[in-house]
Parts: sequence; C-alpha cells; structure tokens
Amino acid sequence: MSKKALAFLKENRETLLSRLNHFLSIPSVSTDSAHKNDVHAAADFIVTYLEEIQFEKVQKMETAGHPLVYAEYNGAGPDAPTALFYGHYDVQPIDPIDEWKSDPFKPEVRDGRIFARGSSDDKGQVFMHLAVFEAYLKTEGKLPINIKVCIEGEEEIGSENLYEVLHKRKEQFKADFAVISDSGMIAKNQPTILYGLKGFTGIEITVDGPDHDLHSGMYGGAVRNPIMALNHILASMKDLDEVITVEGFYDDVEPLTDEERNIIANVPSEDFEESTGIPNTVSEKGYTAQEHTMGRPTFEINGIYGGYQGEGTKTIIPSSATAKITCRLVPGQDPEKIQQLLENHVKKVAPSGVNVQVKKEKLSAKAYKVEPNHPLIKKAAESYTKAFGKDTVYIRMGGSIPVVEWIEAIYQIPIVLLGFGTPEDRLHSPNESFPLDSFDKGMETLVYYWNKVKE
Repeated sequence: MSKKALAFLKENRETLLSRLNHFLSIPSVSTDSAHKNDVHAAADFIVTYLEEIQFEKVQKMETAGHPLVYAEYNGAGPDAPTALFYGHYDVQPIDPIDEWKSDPFKPEVRDGRIFARGSSDDKGQVFMHLAVFEAYLKTEGKLPINIKVCIEGEEEIGSENLYEVLHKRKEQFKADFAVISDSGMIAKNQPTILYGLKGFTGIEITVDGPDHDLHSGMYGGAVRNPIMALNHILASMKDLDEVITVEGFYDDVEPLTDEERNIIANVPSEDFEESTGIPNTVSEKGYTAQEHTMGRPTFEINGIYGGYQGEGTKTIIPSSATAKITCRLVPGQDPEKIQQLLENHVKKVAPSGVNVQVKKEKLSAKAYKVEPNHPLIKKAAESYTKAFGKDTVYIRMGGSIPVVEWIEAIYQIPIVLLGFGTPEDRLHSPNESFPLDSFDKGMETLVYYWNKVKE
C-alpha cells in the first residue's frame, strides 16, 4: 500500500519543497505581538492544506492566545486505530539578525540543508506529516489509520492555552496513541527513538540589600553585598562533582537500571568538543556525560545579573542581584515539590543583612518515559531503519516538551516521538536549518510507520 505514496513524494518533491518554502516564509513569531497576523497566516496555511486533501472537521480553533488547528480523518473505519498528531507552527524570534547568513524568512538551500527559521523546529517536521497525508490520499484514496490533528501556535511561549483546550475538549481529541515530530536524531542519518523526556521546573532568586547602590569605600565592610550573598546561596546548591546538594532533591528519582545504562552505552557518543567547543565534559559523579544528560536530573543557573555592567569600573555595592535557575527532572520527581525544596534551601542558607525572595516558575512539566519495547515504539524503530538503512538507537533526551506530559496525564495513551532533526540544526539560533536528507527519509519513515501501525 505504501509504494504509491512513496512514488508520489518522490515525483512531487520540488512542488512539496516549494510549498514548504511558502510555509517557512511566514514569520509566525508567537512571542511578538507585531506578528499576530503572521501567526494567523501560518494557521490558515495549515487549514487550507488540510481542506485541500479532504480532511474532515478542519477548524481554526480560537484560544485565549494564538489559534490551534484541529482536523480529523476517519476514513480508515471504526475498527482502525486513531492517532493524535501534534505539532506547532509558531517559531522563535530571529535575533540577532546580523548573524544570519540569509534572510530567516526567505528559505535558502545550501550544502544539502534548507535554511530558515522554523525549518527544523517545527514547521519542517509538521509539513512532512501533511505531505505524507497528501501522498496517501491522492494515490490510495485513504490513510491506513484514522488521524486527529492538533497543531498549535504557542509552543515557543510555553503552550499557554493548550492544556485547557485538551482538558476541556477531552473527547474531541481522544485517540489510541499520539505521534509528535518536534525532536531530533542523535546524529544526521542516524535513526533515533526518543523514549523519554525530562521534566522541567525553575525558580528566580532575588537578593535585595540597600535601597540604592552605595559607595563601596564608604560602606564596604558595614553592608552585605547582595551579589556576594547570591553567590554564597548558589554555590551551596551544587558541588564540583555536579551533585545537587539541595536536601531531598534526589529522594524520588527513578534510578537508571542496568538495562537502560546498556542502552545508553550503545548510543554513538557525541563529540562534545565539536558541537559545543568545550575541551572536556563534566557530569554527576558515578555517571557518564550521556547518562547524566539523558537520565539524571540537572540544576543550572541560566542567568545572573546585578550591579554595574558597563565598561571600566564603578565602585559600588549594588542594591540587588538576581539569578534564574532551571532544573531538568526525571521520572519520579514532582516539579512543585522540587520548587519547594529549592526555596527551602535558599531560605536555610541565606545570609543575614539582605532580603531574599524566591519566585517560582509558572511553567513546569513532569518527565515522560515509555517502555522501549512497546509495540508502537518497535514499529517506529523498524520504519526508521527501513528508511535510513541503519539500525535504530534508543535514547532519552535532556529537553522537555510539556505537551507530552499533558497528553499522557489527560489521555493516558502512549506517545511516539518521531523526530528527524539533527544536532547541527541550530534550533532557536541564527542560521537554523534542516537537512534535505531528513526531509526525504523522514517522509519515507512516516509512510512506513502509518502502514505498520495498521497491521
């Protein structure tokens, strides 16, 4: 059944790439109100595409923020499984624009890659699914299984309204399993099953001292320096062995099993020096770098500011200092509990002479993990291998996709993460790109997968 669909994709490749270019040229930056009309235009692009290929109940669903596109295909019949396909059409801002080698909203192909904002995250991968749906419907007249489509416009700003929509319209979005292509492979052309994601939470610590900046000569030795106080707090939260020293932080952590450590050991090692520029890695004592990034929790200071930032010296004791902290969590850990443990620690170690405030991050998510030997996962791995011609590897990722945890919590269904990006795609950065190899072989993988799920 899949041969005709594969032939369609090959014969119409240039037409499909042209249509993808149109999609990528829409500057659907969700965080910037100046692009509100562009966000709607991107949603309209998807609506038009789904209507053209005869999906049913195609709807641009308004939310309290940006619209969500919903559609159904029920032509496979009541006995066929139903998949919920999730993706997003919004993109990150383009700053800094002067670092782009080409216009971020005028797609350009160079060295086998298509360069544009959203090419990998997530417009390119969303488009691949739409193109495969089109290929099946225009050659076979039907899809192998039933599909529900959920493509939102707020993922890059935390999916602010998606949970409410999914919760209130639970029956409408209900499916047997979900498929998401908003991730990547461990290396270019290396098929990769992502069977786990980390959770996420964070806090912001603000240390207030004097009510205005003070002359350091007149008041040094009499007044606590807020930056020094903040540094004391931060240094007490993780040691040089990358072990988090917040009391209770590891209490609920699901340990890495020997089986999982073997799985991780078989994943091709990333060349961290090449991808990051660092000469050597550091990781939690007792764990490799890959074990830590994939399966152990982390504590990171994302930003710290306070005092004089200009050229030269300004001899002051600053009035305040702030640090932003996020933690990636693993199965077993509860984001709200972790936030409370962090706050408790901060209050416990805060020095005298300053006022310390902790602000809890609103957006949090629990970790997600599916069994690597689940039948839907095995079929995905077989489809990857058939398309890419290599054995599929299994990994857990250090990143977080809150919608994954929400779908699991609301619907209690397995979620298959079929990602086709690569480490070189430069997500969220200037010169974002997507390999045309991933575009071609990724669509081939999807054709095989939908057909295998039907079996």
